[in-house]
Amino acid sequence: MPPTKQADEERAKSKRIGALRALWPFVAPYRKLLSLALAALVLTACVSLILPLAVRRVVDGFESENAALLDSYFAAALGIAGLLALGTALRYYLVTRLGERVVADIRTAVFDRMIGMSPAFYEKVMTGEVLSRITTDTTLILSVIGSSVSVALRNALIFLGGLVLMLATSAKLTSMVLLLVPAVIVPIVILGRRLRKLSRENQDWIAASSGNASEALLSVQTVQAFTHEAPSRRHFHDVTEKSFVAARKRIGTRAVMTVIVIFLVFAGIVGVLWIGARDVRADAMTVGELVQFVIYSVMVAGAVGAMTEIWGELQRAAGATERLVELLHSQDSVTDPADPRPMPEAVKGDIRFEEVTFRYPSRPGQTALDGVSLHIQPGETVALVGPSGAGKTTIIQLLQRFYDPSSGRILLDGVDLRETTRATFRRHIALVPQDPVIFADTARENIRFGRPEATDAEVEAAARAAAAHDFLTELPEGYDSYVGERGIMLSGGQKQRIAIARAILRDAPVLLLDEATSALDAESERAVQHAVDELSADRTTLIVAHRLATVKKADRILVFDEGRIVAEGTHDALVAEGGLYARLARLQFTDGFGHAA
Repeated sequence: MPPTKQADEERAKSKRIGALRALWPFVAPYRKLLSLALAALVLTACVSLILPLAVRRVVDGFESENAALLDSYFAAALGIAGLLALGTALRYYLVTRLGERVVADIRTAVFDRMIGMSPAFYEKVMTGEVLSRITTDTTLILSVIGSSVSVALRNALIFLGGLVLMLATSAKLTSMVLLLVPAVIVPIVILGRRLRKLSRENQDWIAASSGNASEALLSVQTVQAFTHEAPSRRHFHDVTEKSFVAARKRIGTRAVMTVIVIFLVFAGIVGVLWIGARDVRADAMTVGELVQFVIYSVMVAGAVGAMTEIWGELQRAAGATERLVELLHSQDSVTDPADPRPMPEAVKGDIRFEEVTFRYPSRPGQTALDGVSLHIQPGETVALVGPSGAGKTTIIQLLQRFYDPSSGRILLDGVDLRETTRATFRRHIALVPQDPVIFADTARENIRFGRPEATDAEVEAAARAAAAHDFLTELPEGYDSYVGERGIMLSGGQKQRIAIARAILRDAPVLLLDEATSALDAESERAVQHAVDELSADRTTLIVAHRLATVKKADRILVFDEGRIVAEGTHDALVAEGGLYARLARLQFTDGFGHAA
């Protein structure tokens, strides 16, 4: 997926490095650590500036006949070098620690934000791109906070201090050096802007590459089953190659900027040295003063060169910061109210849909639900049936408030879901999805996901009720067996039974079963259906099913077609009535020749 138009617009909005200011809220809590790091930084910069003075003393001391004085100069130079080494190590430790701490906080903040975003958000943003921002972009920021900013400030101090001391050493030579400054700054400014744009583009393509790889690898069995490896490789190669092209342009621009700046700086130094040498021959300055001036000139030139390179790093980090800030400031279409209503102390599971109309954000022209009204009594078991795309699963998603209806209201025990927090009412709902989600953990912890505080005995009781106990005890380490990423070590039916056990353990007053037995064999389905029947006896239960055999015992069946409820009643009444349900029943309960299957 190429960078979006929105990303291009965001890039155009920001043309300066000020985007890094967005990092301050993450740095501010560690002001003490920051102050210590800055103190160490200033110390090392000052010691670095003192070192040439010591060298000058040593050089001029060669002409002195006082050996003890010369020895003291060498001792002082050695002491200064030791202090520089200690200060540099302290600065590295403090700054690197600060960088790691801040980046850990940024990653946590982004994840905290993203884990609460509704499915509507992920219809527009690929999960792989979010992961790329959390990893790749934060790594760039780490290099800036943990290194680049520190080095830039140190070099800025050396640049300013070096200029002052150069002026004190020789105003004539310093004035000549200053003539070069505009020539150095102009390419930095001009090429720096282009570098920042290219850096952001490079990061966008890296994120697209990550998203593409994540999607393909998470669906690797489907890719292989349809022998789609070659097209997938080509697509990933194309996106990765575009990322490389953007990186090559960025590297080329930075290389050009570096060569221009370094050549201009050192060409100036050669010219200054030539004039300085003539002044020494004319006794206008001592050899020590010339050496001191040369060292300061090299330090200033080195500082400029370092800042030139660091500027490129800062540009890249500014782009990464913008991308992370975009995630942190992302607006979700589903939000909690500022002043939420509490749920009743004992939620009974009374569900109402009042004239609910809904369109998915990615398909605004297609109506998923069209003016649906329904009332489900506490403890009632209601089945939702109908052809694919009729709106059954949409009911389940809206009831969990993954989306908000375009119009109408959804109430749980008389409370509009939009008037309370999502976490509040979701505690009273247990879900068994059509595609069970199994985490890369043990079987026990996958079941305990439904209620983290549950005891081992409660976990095993839920597994027994879901007909999962037998196969779990046969695993190499029983309930404590690692089931692999996405439960790859389990069959489809085993995954489904763990998901059902998870819902049973949650013990919520509202139970949502979205094709909960679709992956089970006949024997397991019979066992699980018995468990579901017992579980739903005193709970409000919504069952979405294509297999009508699983809903024959429901108190009421709602038949959906094209986003509307077209019929409702018991199985027998709906079959006798004819219509869509009767037609579906004929297809499923006969062999196609009019005979019972």
